[in-house]
Amino acid sequence: MELHLILIFMIIASIVAVEMKDLISSVIALSAAGLGLSLAFLILKAPNLAITQLVVEILCVIILIRATINKDLPLVKDGRWFFNTTATLIFIACFLIFSFFALKELPVFGSPLMRVSAGYIENGVGSANIVTAIISNFRSYDALAEAAVLFAGIIGVLVVTRKFAKSNEE
Repeated sequence: MELHLILIFMIIASIVAVEMKDLISSVIALSAAGLGLSLAFLILKAPNLAITQLVVEILCVIILIRATINKDLPLVKDGRWFFNTTATLIFIACFLIFSFFALKELPVFGSPLMRVSAGYIENGVGSANIVTAIISNFRSYDALAEAAVLFAGIIGVLVVTRKFAKSNEE
């Protein structure tokens, strides 16, 4: 049920981001959708993705606000500074409240979160550490696919640079 509410919130925030007239409000609405995605990752028991999404979202918001702040100065001069400041403070308060509840729900450090985690810990013996055991024993196909994608990317770069080098020699 919570996931459905967050998805509805993300859809509404995305529509608001598209329909806003000024860029700053659009960036803030877009960041609200990203925060919703981070919360959805937390509900789906993927805290690593939630943290990554949050870091990427914060960096993108900083860059986008910096890029748009000079274009939206008339909004600050028109007397909307009170509204902008109030909206910012409300957003920060909501973010801190959601962060508090999300961090409170995390399990104690070192305890397995799900039954699958306990299986990884029990069957992951024989390696230097548990991360190595999971990567080598349980995620080997994923690692093989990542290596294949990396190899294809390197080959693509070599082909493009070789073609560019041959055309410069002629």
